[in-house]
Amino acid sequence: MDTEMLERIRTANKIVALTGAGVSAESDVPTFRDAQTGLWASFNPQELATPEAFQRNPRRVWDWYAYRREKVLSVSPNPGHMALVEMEKRVAPASVPAGRDAGTTHSSFTLITQNVDGLHQRAGSQNVIELHGNISRVKCSIDDLLVAEWQTDADGLARCPRCNGLLRPDVVWFGEMLPRSALEASFAASENASVFFSIGTSSVVHPAASLPMLALARGGIVIEINPEETALTESATYSLRGKSGEILPELVQTVWGR
Repeated sequence: MDTEMLERIRTANKIVALTGAGVSAESDVPTFRDAQTGLWASFNPQELATPEAFQRNPRRVWDWYAYRREKVLSVSPNPGHMALVEMEKRVAPASVPAGRDAGTTHSSFTLITQNVDGLHQRAGSQNVIELHGNISRVKCSIDDLLVAEWQTDADGLARCPRCNGLLRPDVVWFGEMLPRSALEASFAASENASVFFSIGTSSVVHPAASLPMLALARGGIVIEINPEETALTESATYSLRGKSGEILPELVQTVWGR
């Protein structure tokens, strides 16, 4: 591995990692399309993952996400997930500037994920921003109240304990905006990153695809980890070819040792 790259990682005071579907695929999490097998094979995304689809047939959408939740729960975090946990532990907390809660610390490692499977949290990552939500959570379709426990009724649906509205998965559907707080936090972290990792993502879906460019514009370096070239490859400072589950553990060990 490049010596200068390793030193930049070792001395970085702010590291950001953006993960995409490729990281989850190494845990055998099926993509949206890959999960459409059996009775789901004949449906298109407009029938399963839009607000309009939920209005037309809430039971179909609810069952689809229940099916996908079961799939996610059957898999485990892979070595790539675990290496990111270790990286977060190794990056020392940065001091907060005077005048802004001086004496406290803020995280110097931020993990931004486009995945909805929650595997980063299950692995042990702490400072995670979920751009597209989390398939394991449900919320009220009326007032966005998160509901920890629910039961389905005779119609196979679940309802909000506060307003009796239908519950839905807490994920971003096609045609919906990303959560504003998650997006703002992602922009802020990326702008301040001295090292930005883009891992297992095609770098074509915006606004996530713009995050590494923010880091570059502010003087940070961008390290891409992907088995194939992507839209980011030409702009990345370093581009490492291979699976994240193979490259990340080696990288962490090389930079910080055991």
